[in-house]
Parts: sequence; structure tokens; C-alpha cells
Amino acid sequence: MAYMSMGEAHRRMTEYLNRFSDAVSSQDGSSFKSLFALSSNSPYLLSLADALNLFQDANRLIKQSENYSQFADILVPLFRSLQNYRQNNLLEAYNAFEKTANAFIQEFRNWESAWALEALYVIVYDIRVLAEKADKELASNGKSPEKLKGAGSVLMKVFGTLAGKGSKRVGALYVTCQLFKIYFKLGTVHLCRSVIRSIETARIFDFEEFPKRDKVTYMYYTGRLEVFNENFSAADYKLSYALKYCNPQSTANIRMILKHLIPVKLSIGILPKSSLLEKYNLLEYINIVQALRRGDLRLLRRALQDHEDRFLRSGVYLVLEKLELQVYQRLVKKIYIIQKQKDPNRAHQVKLDVIVKALKWLEIDMDVDEVECIMAILIFKNLMKGYFAHKSKVVVLSKQDPFPKLNGKPVNS
Repeated sequence: MAYMSMGEAHRRMTEYLNRFSDAVSSQDGSSFKSLFALSSNSPYLLSLADALNLFQDANRLIKQSENYSQFADILVPLFRSLQNYRQNNLLEAYNAFEKTANAFIQEFRNWESAWALEALYVIVYDIRVLAEKADKELASNGKSPEKLKGAGSVLMKVFGTLAGKGSKRVGALYVTCQLFKIYFKLGTVHLCRSVIRSIETARIFDFEEFPKRDKVTYMYYTGRLEVFNENFSAADYKLSYALKYCNPQSTANIRMILKHLIPVKLSIGILPKSSLLEKYNLLEYINIVQALRRGDLRLLRRALQDHEDRFLRSGVYLVLEKLELQVYQRLVKKIYIIQKQKDPNRAHQVKLDVIVKALKWLEIDMDVDEVECIMAILIFKNLMKGYFAHKSKVVVLSKQDPFPKLNGKPVNS
């Protein structure tokens, strides 16, 4: 930090306070929002933090002026947060910022129009980011990280302020998306339900009214929730919506959506092209797709093992594991095609012994009874049409469409 005189420090603080009161009196939302963006590390706010750390009596400066004193509950803790943030005391920075956020919510409620919505977005974003940083600091000191949970409570207050309040309600979806990020990070995704209910059942909301950016984020997170609940058709709709309207330049976001959409597509029988997987660096799915194409159970299991950590972190491991049934279907289909080439009249009779041998070739040991059980599941799930001839241990396939396509429906349906 270059040397700063007391006079210069005083000037910077006064300039900030004047900007603050000017923005409020002229309802200038874009100037106002930049005054709260701590985590943006803007040179303007960092130099203000240096001034505050030099000139220790900012509170008196705020309280003695009638222009700013009415906003003391917002400004005093905001200055304290900025000082601590600059000195890397992240827990103190968060605690002070939470006070600013609560005071701001009170003030925002009294403003009739939504002019300060962008500033509210900045506060909502920063309270989440600062809480995550404070929790890291707590954890590194051997203490229990609890600030992100606290940030969630603050955001629920903000949500209550926005939901159904005239022109302000358009901000509800942004807050919801930040809440989702908190709940997913904390592993408390069940808390998403009440917020979703408010968004999806309130008549005052028309989903199309919301900004595109927020709709994409909302559909991404609710799509992921549908994956958890194994509602694959709903997950397909929501994640496909997020993909369709995502900014085509946001490669990282497209990759995040695809990471969850691909397992959903696979489970409803739609295989992605290798070029798509290569373009978005989703190479962990290449062998899974190959395994489905070939009916190669060994390849599927190996791919799941190789990338187990990644799939578990994304919450898609169980979805991918269930693809085994489709792989068995593919294997029987391959045997059927080979038999058809040799003897078209008897192709629809597949001996269980032949399936056992094919699995052995793939280094998977199963006896006839286990294979019979799997074939029964395939018939039950409508992945295969046919019946068993128990005595001769043969699956007799239907002569009409023995392997129905999933046609975008999950195996369970």
C-alpha cells in the first residue's frame, strides 16, 4: 500500500459517503450497487478500506452528518466489514456484513420502487461468498463452520421481502438461486422444497417474467433435484431448458449442465455423440456410452470404478449404475442379431447358456439362475418382449419388436 495522508483518507471516506447519499436521493441503482461489492476486490473499495484502516474514527464522520446518519445501521457495519475484509479477517468481515444486510433489508422494504434491486443482488451474492470464506477460516481454526447456514437464514428474509411484492418480485428468483447454492453446498437440499413451492404455486409469479440468467440457474438446480428424486422426465425437461437458454459463450456453465443432463439422457435411452463429450471435456462418459452401444458390462463397471469420485460428487453415480439393465438388453440384442444371421428361423430363441458364455467372455461370472433373474427383470421393465421356457432354459423373444425402444421414457416407467 502506498503512503496515504490523514487528509487523503478523510477525503476518500467522505467521497464514498457522498456517493452513497447521492445514489439514494437520485435512486441511481447502478452507482449504488458498486458500493457494496466487497468480494469484487474493486480498487475503489480496497483504497477505501486502506483509508478506513488509517482513519479510525469513521463512525463519528457518519453519525455527525444528517445526509448519512439515517443510514448509520447500514454504513457503520459495512465499513467495519470492509476493514476486516482488507485485513483478511474473514469471520469478522462476514459478521459485520450480516448486520449491514439486515439493516439494508429493513430500508429496502420501505422503498416503494425496485430501484435498489441490483444493490440487493450484490448483497445477497456477497453474503453467500463471505460466509463460505468465513467458514473456511473457522474450519482451519478447528471450529465448527456455521456462517453459511446463517447466510441462508438472511436470504430467506430477503426472499420474504421480495415474494409477491409488486415490481420487487422479479428479484425473488435470483435470491432463490443463491439459496439453492447454499443448500447444495451444505447438503441440505430438502430445504429447497419450500422455496420452490413459493415460486411455482404463487399465482402472482409468471415464470417468463424473470430474467433469463435467473431462469437458467433455477432450472439447473431444480433439474438436479429431480435427478436426486429419480424423476427423469422432469429432470430432462428442466436441464434441457437450462441448456437451451444458457449463454452459448459460457462453456463452464454448459459443461456443468451437461454433467447432469447426460446421465438423464442415457437413462431414457438417448446417447450423446463423442464430439459433444470431447468439446466440453466430459471424457468420463465416453466409456459409459461405448458400454451401452456394445452391451459391454465389464466396460460400464470399469468406467464407473475409474470415475467413481467424480460421479459421486456430481450426485449421478446411482443413475449411471442403473444403466446396467440397458447394457444387458444390448448384450441380448447382439446375441439375437448374430443368431439371426446364422439361422433366421430360430433367432428369437436365446439360450441362457449362450448369455452366460457371453458374460464369461466379458470376465463376468454368473450362473444360469442369475441370468434368468436378470432376463425376468428386463421383460418386467419392458426392455425386452418375450417369455421363459423354463425346462429348456431358453428366452423366447417376441417376433414383433423384441427390444422396444425407451423413446425418452425412463426404464422404471
